[in-house]
Amino acid sequence: MNRTRVARGAAASLALVLAGAIHGCGAHQGGASGSRSDAQQPPAADSVTVGLWRFNETAGAGNGDSGPFRLDGTAGIDARSDFGRFSGGRRFQRSLQSFVFVPTNPVIQPQDLFTCETWINPSAFGQYELTPIAACWSEEPGYQSWMFALGGELLRPPIARLASPGFFAPLVTGPIPGKLVFALMPEDAGAGRLFVSARPVRLDRWTHVAITFDGRIVKFYLDGLLDSQYAYVGRIRQSPAPLVIGNYLQVNYLTGFGGYLRAEQSDQNPYYAFVGALDELRISNAARTEFPKVAR
Repeated sequence: MNRTRVARGAAASLALVLAGAIHGCGAHQGGASGSRSDAQQPPAADSVTVGLWRFNETAGAGNGDSGPFRLDGTAGIDARSDFGRFSGGRRFQRSLQSFVFVPTNPVIQPQDLFTCETWINPSAFGQYELTPIAACWSEEPGYQSWMFALGGELLRPPIARLASPGFFAPLVTGPIPGKLVFALMPEDAGAGRLFVSARPVRLDRWTHVAITFDGRIVKFYLDGLLDSQYAYVGRIRQSPAPLVIGNYLQVNYLTGFGGYLRAEQSDQNPYYAFVGALDELRISNAARTEFPKVAR
């Protein structure tokens, strides 16, 4: 087993300036065209796509990127190939070895405009503060940038078997099970900021979820509809953090394991593991305005 420590390359720049409070679905949504509104079609890799992980692999650790930069990922051994919303998907388990890792690349942290979207089918909500969907964030000093997640139940012993390590306790002050969460670390000195959707997602069904920035506003979308929006004035801290999908890891302790990656951190408890399936995760350097609309 060869230890492959995550490189501390040059810090990527993620400068997203969000100012002023705008109300209404049509205001300040950017000039880029959105993803296809037909919920029966997977998203396209278009001119503003940074990365698109379709999770269509039928076996193995590889997770190919259909975007222009070929940001291929590698799975932990407990992130299994499975059925997805369209074709294949990745199923994540309550295990520290259940994740997809994409190495550091500056394009994952766009400077001005940003969208992160995916189809999710959660089987359970996390017991603790939250469970990441996708994030450039870890406990390494200076490695906190942004995180898109599901809110957790914030359970404590004896209801929870173990107490939370409290990594997100300064951000999450109460239970928010199933609600979408976006966390960011300001460029200036200060505590991290947390934004939360108005509605929760439901368990055991596919939901399209998205977070966008247009330079002024943080917006949440569920199944193609605007859920909530927040003004934020400031810049997101630059970070050399890699992209981790479906878990929260000490990324500098990953090792090779038969083609898969393994998290070798001392505490193996999966406090923040996402449980369920993901499909068609796309990051864009634009604030998209249209998403798949699903009739319920």
